[in-house]
Amino acid sequence: KQWYQRRVAITAGGTGEFEAGYAKTGQPREHLLLAFTLGVKEVMIAVNKMDTPSPPYNEGRFKEIQGEASNYLKKIGYQARRIPFIPISGFHGVNMVAPIKDEVHNMKWFKGSANKNGPSGKEKDVNPR
Repeated sequence: KQWYQRRVAITAGGTGEFEAGYAKTGQPREHLLLAFTLGVKEVMIAVNKMDTPSPPYNEGRFKEIQGEASNYLKKIGYQARRIPFIPISGFHGVNMVAPIKDEVHNMKWFKGSANKNGPSGKEKDVNPR
């Protein structure tokens, strides 16, 4: 695939921020629609600011965002089941590079995001630990 057919989309995981971004005129929503319209075939969604919801690094909040965003991605034409979602904290660097042992405790529930976009079409871990 060409470089322009892939995109990492970052969405805010903070309370109220995600909801504003996916409202009818939200910027992340518009960017995903534009990317699909321009031919971007593969996206990965990084859910940023996972350190800010109360409680921080909350699995329930991540799954809520994953579900809402997947519904929108389906509506615009993406195969949502093939899109990896990765919880991150840009401020603390969590899940942005190889995890540091002290940081692993923040999201023990996240084991990596599996998808079927590997060269062989078989499931692969897009965020191995």
